[in-house]
Amino acid sequence: MNADQEQARMRAIAENQPPFARHIGFRLVSAERNRVVGEITVGTEHSNRNGVLHGGAVMAFADNLGGTASFMHLPEGTSTSTIESKTNFFAGIRVGEVARGECTPLHLGRSTMVWQTRITRPDGKLAALVTQTQMVLKG
Repeated sequence: MNADQEQARMRAIAENQPPFARHIGFRLVSAERNRVVGEITVGTEHSNRNGVLHGGAVMAFADNLGGTASFMHLPEGTSTSTIESKTNFFAGIRVGEVARGECTPLHLGRSTMVWQTRITRPDGKLAALVTQTQMVLKG
């Protein structure tokens, strides 16, 4: 498979989002071998009592990005599951604003993958930084 075919294969995998992604309003912006970008528009259904993106929604958004990136790198006959996730919160994203997530690999191993997702606000300020580990499951 040449590089263009591999990129097309990865893009097709990334575009095949799970139902949960639709539920949270996830939009795939781009999917490349070592970078997956997505967005969600923060609605009241995503907000906490302060009118900003709920921390759990931030983590779900990042987990979906990391899962997407992992699926793009899986060998045939395997699947993946998140086994660890850590989030640092830096700034809120208000209702009506767009949260942008950029997921890049820190480690691509045979049994685990580690991803870092930067969640930013429309002004470019870092809102959250998520590091997650995905286990590669055989069969």
